[in-house]
Amino acid sequence: MKNYIKYIGILALGMVACEPEFENPVDEQDAFSTGEADFSNYVALGNSLTAGYADNALYITGQENSYPNILSQQFAKAQETGVFLQPLMADNAGGLLYNGTQIANTRLVLAVGANGPAPRNYTGSQPTTEVTNRLSGSFNNMGVPGAKSFHLLAPGYGNPAGVPAGASNPYFARFASGDNATVLADAVAQNPTFFTLWIGNNDVLGYATSGGTGEDRTGNLDPSTYNSNDITDPQVFGSAYSTIVNSMITAGADEGVLLNIPDVTNIPYFTTVPNNALVLTAEQAAGLTGYFQAVAGIFTQYLMSQNVPAEQAQALASQYAITFSEGPNRFIIDVPATQMNPLGFRQMTQEELLLLTINQTALREQGYGSAAITPQVMEVLGMLQAGQQPSQEQAQLVLDAVNGIDDGDALDASELEAINTARTKYNQIIQQLAQANGLAFVDAAALLQETAGGGIVYDGGTLTSTFATGGAFSLDGVHLTPRGYALVANRIIDAINSTYNATVPKVNIGYYGTITPSND
Repeated sequence: MKNYIKYIGILALGMVACEPEFENPVDEQDAFSTGEADFSNYVALGNSLTAGYADNALYITGQENSYPNILSQQFAKAQETGVFLQPLMADNAGGLLYNGTQIANTRLVLAVGANGPAPRNYTGSQPTTEVTNRLSGSFNNMGVPGAKSFHLLAPGYGNPAGVPAGASNPYFARFASGDNATVLADAVAQNPTFFTLWIGNNDVLGYATSGGTGEDRTGNLDPSTYNSNDITDPQVFGSAYSTIVNSMITAGADEGVLLNIPDVTNIPYFTTVPNNALVLTAEQAAGLTGYFQAVAGIFTQYLMSQNVPAEQAQALASQYAITFSEGPNRFIIDVPATQMNPLGFRQMTQEELLLLTINQTALREQGYGSAAITPQVMEVLGMLQAGQQPSQEQAQLVLDAVNGIDDGDALDASELEAINTARTKYNQIIQQLAQANGLAFVDAAALLQETAGGGIVYDGGTLTSTFATGGAFSLDGVHLTPRGYALVANRIIDAINSTYNATVPKVNIGYYGTITPSND
């Protein structure tokens, strides 16, 4: 049985990055005002989205187009500021070395292969960024890829010795002030006058991108027991977040901007591969329907052999008699076996999501997401159709052919609920702290929902969340392109101007690039 997914066409890519230009061509500082804000020493706190991470890697061009760097250039048009320093990588290849051994892949680029355009790792040069070569000085961009909220307060998070065991962060290890430093302490030590904070995405994102294979740690207040794919308890998040905000204000950054956490269902990592992409001909639909009827019949007989009354056995087994029709159908997904679902599979529901990284070849050609029907299985099905009784081994062969989507390749309804519940609580905390401290607030969740809906119109077109062609997201499906980061920078500027009576000029997002081809 073959499953078919329409390959995503990648056309009309805005791949060429130009030098940024601005909506207001007047560059004199007197033309713009800082209002009540002081941008003289701006420090940005956050994770990969703050660092300028894109295409599944951190590299120089991405960092140069990070939203904090874009903001610093705009702040300089309204006020004389110092140089905005970032812990730049050593190259544009991306990737990391630890004592000479590569521990992180190069960035993704768009390559054209036998099956059409698709992301692949850049091979134009090898990574040269060595984690153990610590940079000197302090840095205004304190974005640390992979960091969760509580990591910004964790001593030793930048200790190079802890990198191999996952006890510390290789990116922070490059620019931490010392082995026992914390991200927050290094930020505070710079005596900031203004700050931005976008943290908390990873507190749910790791769980989401793993397909919910981690744990929801709500109720567990000890983050030292968490794994990388776990959901952070909202109280732990709230405590860490409020400490960060209060510490920055106490250090002198009376003005700043807080950004909330977007919904994972609005990013292409979870929206590109539809869960109803099991496209069948009428003949295939009939064959697959017949197979699952056989599964239901075999399980009915098994239950009855265990002294389950016939009526009850038929009712319980009937859930496996899944019917299919010509055209698109939803995939089968594996779920934990329960008393009400002993075989542990069902058809996906409308809201459930497949991950971008799922093996699409297996979906198309190997029955992944439905059934892997071998000649041996067909033989048993033929016996059943002829009214013959298969042996126990033959019956098990039919049941084993069910090939549901694995937990790590999808987000089911319960996992989505856990993510959304935690994210909603995080966002309530963020907005309350912004209001309580008179800080500017950016609803990043609403912003990315706009890109996932009709898109956001700009002078050069429309920015959407469509994978590869939409312009907002890079090839990893999670992080933004330079154009997407420029969009975020403009929304931050809107919030600054509104909150602090400033007139900081915005950038023209059309002059920032999107994804890059394999030869770039």
